[in-house]
Amino acid sequence: MGAKDSGGGEVARRQTVLESGVRVVSERLGGMRSCAVGFFVAAGSIYEAPAEAGISHLLEHLLFRGTANYSSAEVDQLFDELGSTANAETDKEYMLLSCRVLDTHLARAVPLMAEMVFAPTLQEVDAERAVILQELASYEDEPQELVFDRFATALFGDHPLGRPVIGSRETLRGLDREAVLRYHRRTYLPQRLVVAAAGAVDHDRLVELLAGELERLGVGDRREGPAAPPPPPLRRPVARFLTKPTEQYHLCIGAPGLTRDDPRRFALRVLEVILGATPSSRLFQEVRERRGLAYSVYTFSALYQTAGEVGVYLATGGEQLAEAVRVVVEELTRLASEPPEAAELARAKECAKSATVLALESSAARMGRLGSATLFGTKLLSLDEIIAALEGVEATEVQRLAGELLDPRRLSVAAIGPQRKHLLAALVPLAAAGARLEELSSSAG
Repeated sequence: MGAKDSGGGEVARRQTVLESGVRVVSERLGGMRSCAVGFFVAAGSIYEAPAEAGISHLLEHLLFRGTANYSSAEVDQLFDELGSTANAETDKEYMLLSCRVLDTHLARAVPLMAEMVFAPTLQEVDAERAVILQELASYEDEPQELVFDRFATALFGDHPLGRPVIGSRETLRGLDREAVLRYHRRTYLPQRLVVAAAGAVDHDRLVELLAGELERLGVGDRREGPAAPPPPPLRRPVARFLTKPTEQYHLCIGAPGLTRDDPRRFALRVLEVILGATPSSRLFQEVRERRGLAYSVYTFSALYQTAGEVGVYLATGGEQLAEAVRVVVEELTRLASEPPEAAELARAKECAKSATVLALESSAARMGRLGSATLFGTKLLSLDEIIAALEGVEATEVQRLAGELLDPRRLSVAAIGPQRKHLLAALVPLAAAGARLEELSSSAG
């Protein structure tokens, strides 16, 4: 079917369900000679048992270690011949294997990717585990990354959404090839897979390529596989401290947010822009530009199928930490008590609209949006519909959402820094605003 995009171009979007159960979706975009293609598998970390933590990410790495017909080196060489680099990522809810190739190379790329997903040898587990342990060590040296995992644990506790995707040293060392094979059989099923493509793609040819390759590989298991866990239970706000010899203190201050299909997600996007997503935002101006209290301060959010998170990230020195937190709390309170002025709202909506349009002029972004919407069963809105939804956000809606999501009584804190006294001092402005944090959870790094 054809659909008009906000840029005026025709988008031919089609979907087919193969006999095996694999869903194939595509958008043909005019004026392109390349195509982005991705294999989305419902095999993220939320499907792991506690003792398996990190197995989804380990399996993603092992997809590149060879298939039934290609060695690890040959997989790399084939993508080089195609002038492409295959990328893979594991999130809490899915794994994505993707690449971007010329339209003339799609016939070679798709069968190779299908074989990587459905027929990996899963050899060299020990070697790849060692690589991931090095990745974990590197990750732990980056407090600006690590603090977000600790924030998720503060919000969701023992629920799978609260666990790091990468796992832990203990769980990784307990994973062997047999465990990975079992997990692959349990989750990499046709019913749990979406193949999405955007750009110079012929849908019928894509379906033909996939159907033929899956038949050759003997893929036909129509089991559903494990169900996603129920939503995380509500928890009392907590503060989680990790003392490490860092130069700065890194904090996430926030609360449970919105789900992926919540109609208020457009108001949330505008709220983020106003509060801390751009150089003209309130937090950037008040914390960094006017007072020089921090170099990095910004808003963030994550929207999952059954839950979400929203908050503010801040990095600053110990002497400035409490004052910086005080200013952050003041801005949260101000947005919850006073609707933004018309000019500020208009500027934020225009920023959000422009960012959306510019991002979706990338075939990779179009493929990602198409694949994730199909995988999770969410309605795929046109650009015109997204722009209209953003344009329709009202000032009182932003104020109401800020008051609901960022009420100090809902706020949890994750913090990493060298001295506990500064971390404790940072909680004083939060407590004064009404935060009800449980007794601190702390550890040394």
